[in-house]
Amino acid sequence: MPSGLPVTQPAPGRPAGPSVADIRVTGQVVDEKGAGLSGVTIQVKGTTKGTTTDSQGNFQLVVPNEQSVLLFSFVGYKSKEVPVGKQTTLHVTMDVNDQVLNEVVVVGYGSQLKREITGAVQTLSSTELKDIPVSQIGQKLQGRLAGVQINQTTGKPGQGMNIRIRGQVSVSAGSDPLYVVDGFPITGNIAQLNPDEIEDISILKDAASTSLYGSRAANGVVLITTKKGKIGQTNVSFDAYAGIQQVPKHGRLEMMNAQEFAQFKKEYYQDGGQAVPTEFQNPEQYAGKNNDWYDALLRVAPIQSYTLSVSSNKERSNTSLVAGVFNQQGVVINNAYKRYSLRLNSNYNLSDRVAVGFNVAPSYVYDNTPRSDGDRGTGILFNALHTWPIMPIRDANGELTKYNQLPSSTGNIYAYPNWVRAAKEITNETKNTNLLSNAYITYSPIKGLSLKSTINIEYLNSKYFWFNPSTATANINVPIPTTAVSIRQSVENISWLNENLATYARSFGDHHFELLGGFTNQHFRQDVTRITANTYSDDRLPTIQGAINIDRTGTNNQVNAWALTSYLSRLTYNYKGKYLFTAAIRTDGSSRFGSNNRWGTFPSASLGWVVSDENFLQSVRQVSFAKLRASYGVIGNNNIGNYTQYALVNNTVNAVFGGNVATGAAVTSLSNPNLGWETTKQFDFGLDLGLFNDRIQLVYDFYTKRTTNLLYAVQIPQEAGFTNFNDNIGEIKFWGHEIAVNTKNTTGRFKWNTSANISFNRNKVMALAPGIDRVYGSFHITQVGKPFGQFYGLVSQGMYMNQEDLNSSPQIPGRSAVGTIKLKDVNGDGVITYGGDMDDRTILGSPFPKFVYGLTNTFQFGSWDMAIVGSGSFGNKLWMRHLYSTANLDGVFNMVKKAIHRFRSPQDPGDGIFGTTVGGGNFTGVERDWPNSHFLYDASYFTIKNITVGYNFGAMRKFFKSARLYASCQQVYVFTKYWGGNNPETSAQGDGNGDGGNLSQGVDLSNYPVPRTYTLGLNLKF
Repeated sequence: MPSGLPVTQPAPGRPAGPSVADIRVTGQVVDEKGAGLSGVTIQVKGTTKGTTTDSQGNFQLVVPNEQSVLLFSFVGYKSKEVPVGKQTTLHVTMDVNDQVLNEVVVVGYGSQLKREITGAVQTLSSTELKDIPVSQIGQKLQGRLAGVQINQTTGKPGQGMNIRIRGQVSVSAGSDPLYVVDGFPITGNIAQLNPDEIEDISILKDAASTSLYGSRAANGVVLITTKKGKIGQTNVSFDAYAGIQQVPKHGRLEMMNAQEFAQFKKEYYQDGGQAVPTEFQNPEQYAGKNNDWYDALLRVAPIQSYTLSVSSNKERSNTSLVAGVFNQQGVVINNAYKRYSLRLNSNYNLSDRVAVGFNVAPSYVYDNTPRSDGDRGTGILFNALHTWPIMPIRDANGELTKYNQLPSSTGNIYAYPNWVRAAKEITNETKNTNLLSNAYITYSPIKGLSLKSTINIEYLNSKYFWFNPSTATANINVPIPTTAVSIRQSVENISWLNENLATYARSFGDHHFELLGGFTNQHFRQDVTRITANTYSDDRLPTIQGAINIDRTGTNNQVNAWALTSYLSRLTYNYKGKYLFTAAIRTDGSSRFGSNNRWGTFPSASLGWVVSDENFLQSVRQVSFAKLRASYGVIGNNNIGNYTQYALVNNTVNAVFGGNVATGAAVTSLSNPNLGWETTKQFDFGLDLGLFNDRIQLVYDFYTKRTTNLLYAVQIPQEAGFTNFNDNIGEIKFWGHEIAVNTKNTTGRFKWNTSANISFNRNKVMALAPGIDRVYGSFHITQVGKPFGQFYGLVSQGMYMNQEDLNSSPQIPGRSAVGTIKLKDVNGDGVITYGGDMDDRTILGSPFPKFVYGLTNTFQFGSWDMAIVGSGSFGNKLWMRHLYSTANLDGVFNMVKKAIHRFRSPQDPGDGIFGTTVGGGNFTGVERDWPNSHFLYDASYFTIKNITVGYNFGAMRKFFKSARLYASCQQVYVFTKYWGGNNPETSAQGDGNGDGGNLSQGVDLSNYPVPRTYTLGLNLKF
């Protein structure tokens, strides 16, 4: 030390700096182009001590001694070990990890290297799905997966995601995939699962991948792995975002305002040669006095999410804890959705041969959603659309009106309650308490052999409460005050699964194989209690005791139960990692099927050939990887509910004997001891290709499958005393192409990656029941020789433009006139007929797209990054069902704005969409009441689902390892020609509680709109 410089001693009571053995190491981590890498994890090997690089890739770290080894790891790059030695300054270059094919991928009952997979499997990690502000994981998956169509049919928080893997599969059995969480096939869906708990997702699409799930796998399988502790790491992270949601004006159904509606009514009476009512003689009086009932139900709503994650890894254990709070206020008034979740995953190595673990994941969800969705008289959004805009929402005192009705001379035949009051005052809440838990023990008695036993439990306690006070109603033509009604329903589900598996893996030179065998037992029970009460003396006391009447027709108790016993086995083999073979088989015994057909066997086999490992491709430098795959297998669908195989008995049937009422029982359905599952036989051919050192990666799959033994309620002669009989009938053929491309467009300091996919799915009905060649849905038909679930009705050809056109064209006897709808004479008999032997109805189009696609672009420049996600479909149509009210030419409801340009005379024919108002329901009723192509419109779309821009701050030594700030916009913009509403993905059924089912897809009932969401988020790692 130079003379004259003082020697600094630590102050009393304060710790000294690094000990003489400690070494302070500084340095920089760069990518292959020399640019600094932000967020690289650096850890002292064998300890929990570590740090991360800042925004320029710089770091500093104190290590114990010269023997220390530093571990450098970063997503997308190869991990690197660097001995410290006598170095105090390090310059570390990270190499891009192009060997993604060596990643371990979760498959059914195990895992495989990605390069050795022989089935059609697609995976996504949590890092690919970050920063998207949504309540459920299905929304994050949109546009990301080839062969998987995900539609958001309604914007209700926590609801409305329709997931179909390789298209519809069944006529009446379910088409939802099987969801498996940490190896546990759950009985419900994943809507209430906290997305922040998920580590990665695997989608199993072909029979070779799904056959180990047997009778439940025909619709594909979604495997979800939740977060575990990372080896050698202890991490604490906090993720939060907050934002606002709103329904854009763009895309809303345009309705007439008050002045336009009054003008329409005035012209209606003038065109019909009638006196104009006083209310409509001066439409200008309503200028600026519009009552937009639909907009009055909407609001700008907040959304927020907070997640704390703690993970640790010790020598013999690792633990992960994820706690989350999610709060989303819906854009429809009085809509609240809250979720509180916790997940604890722990694994312990008791010895080198024995390991145990347990996962426990409780959650609580509160949901209060006004009855927004549904048909006229059921869904308040639909009701609001066609309420007259001249009717006041609030009275002169600013209070909400109770109901509105104008004199019958105005054509107002309905009393309209106040929909805003209905949304605010009617309670429609659900409280769900969920528990998903499992525990396991593994034992490895000899090298290569692993024995594993698990016990899994899924529990749901759901409390539903609906209260309609006397001051409000969601129904048309119901005067206020009305009868107050309450519904209380309690649902308790419990499912348990025991699995016992043995896995043996060995290698002999270049031969590698793994054999899996095991058996499983799963039981499910559901208890439902429902109490309906009415006539309350005081709306403020909606208890059961406060009701005067208990409605026994709406009060009941039900029990449902099923059991499944299975045996399974799989063999995987490869030679030099180049020639691949997998064979699997599962046998299921299900209580859901007939006593003569309880057991089913589901085998599969698949082959793979890594062509790029052959000598003849070694010299082709452009090809970095190439693999051919082929598979064939048999899988099933048992999703038909319980007890359908039995002859059911109604024990509340009464009879009269000698003037006295006696209780009795009657058989209400026939039994079928031969009832079994639907069977799907599927072939898949695939190509995995990497070009230019995997700068371009392509995955292509062609599949074809046949579903036989369709589960359906077959109609039978009335002489049998019953209307139908549950049986296995018919056959449907499916086929399709799937293409996914990932490209690294630029590398270096500016990185730009693109992921794109496109899928083509087709089907044809090959057979139905004997003597039955068609099955009808709401506005659909499923017919032998044609695709599944097509729209069905009459063909609109515009209007009869003049008397000559009317006289020279086929007509509806007594119901056709100049200006009324002109329909096609399909059978050529000169008369337009709806139904019967001379029916002119025909197939009009399909609710299913010709293809679906997705596009994701990610960019990174220094510490900045951006992601743009989009998805779309082409060729699908929507049935604009709400037109039967919102384009009712009799003027009893408010009208779509396009009706301004209706037919008024041969000299003023309008734009050809809507006909004349003259003549009343005998003439105008055909246009709205006879389903025809006038209701059908192209619903092709492309939606920019999400744009996120983020900045990584790197480490701040005293506060956190890394920090990231981002801004995000969800549902950015919808490009579509569809004009019936803001959501071309919608599909609904009349009661608002589903998407229409397999036979009736693609019906627009003006469901809950999907909002645009703006958020600001923060990710911190400590």
